[in-house]
Amino acid sequence: MIPCHWDGQQYPASSGRRALERDQKGFSGHLTGLKFIFGPCAVPALDLVDQRSVTRVRSPSGRTLYQVLGSSGKLYTCYSSCHFCTCPAFGFSVLQKSESLLCKHILAVYLSQAMGACQELAVSEEQLTNILLAEEEDEG
Repeated sequence: MIPCHWDGQQYPASSGRRALERDQKGFSGHLTGLKFIFGPCAVPALDLVDQRSVTRVRSPSGRTLYQVLGSSGKLYTCYSSCHFCTCPAFGFSVLQKSESLLCKHILAVYLSQAMGACQELAVSEEQLTNILLAEEEDEG
């Protein structure tokens, strides 16, 4: 069991939407609140948390990024420190159109952080650099 940082209760590591649905008394209102605040990306983000799709990648220097395995099977890199995701939905809906505050991948990162449900991956500085360079090549 892992304590949830935003309500103090204990939940299994894979808690996401299933935990929200199980706890009818306490969390049904939270699920409604998440849907109200974050719109249509709330439930898909919780599904990503349930599937343990969020990995925190950390180097010895403490630099951190997140990789999220999207529902399409593609791996997206998210930076919670600057609120950015490499997915097309973030680029279009958030950056170009300003229709959303975030994409489902960034929300999944934030929810995983709050629930303590991130996978952990320690990498060397060189490996982290290679991850960042691979993202740059994919975009260019």
